[in-house]
Amino acid sequence: MKYYRYLKRFIDLFFSISLLIILAPLFLFLMGIIRLQLGKGVFFTQERGGLHGKRFNIIKFRTMLNKYDEQGELLQDEQRLTTLGALLRRFSLDELPALLNVIRGEMSLVGPRPLLSEYLDYYNAFEKQRHSVLPGITGWAQINGRNAISWVEKFSFDVWYVEHASFWLDTKILLLTIQKVFLREGISSEGHVTTDKFQGT
Repeated sequence: MKYYRYLKRFIDLFFSISLLIILAPLFLFLMGIIRLQLGKGVFFTQERGGLHGKRFNIIKFRTMLNKYDEQGELLQDEQRLTTLGALLRRFSLDELPALLNVIRGEMSLVGPRPLLSEYLDYYNAFEKQRHSVLPGITGWAQINGRNAISWVEKFSFDVWYVEHASFWLDTKILLLTIQKVFLREGISSEGHVTTDKFQGT
């Protein structure tokens, strides 16, 4: 693990830059269609917890409308998620801009998913171990249930990954992620368009 992190950074840079170049036409197409369907603001940024709990802004394609209730509060996710947004999420296309986070060194291709920064105060000692490595676009928890598993299971998978990270494990996760995307498994938890909020264990 100690020496792999240096190779991992090179792999992250090589594949992220290569993917952005190869997928540039798709990237521009999605930017155009999102602009037409959702209006201004093609990208969505949100503060997440990263390596050692350091906060950063993840970059994603927008999938929701900015709709508010009479009190000026944003409506529930399921009321704002558009058909286009659901399609982008189904095939994880909304995650493509996160490659920029990888290039900036805030994320890796593989690692525990970066969660909302508001969760940082809720983690116990075991759960905090997930922040020992860079967060990833995909990870061990994502190929073992994604949003359809409990928080306890997610954190157990994340910490297991931290303890066993290797080139071969990352390769396996990336290949299985492609399979999961096409099978469209674990996109949401029961009763939610993504997953329920974490409030501590």
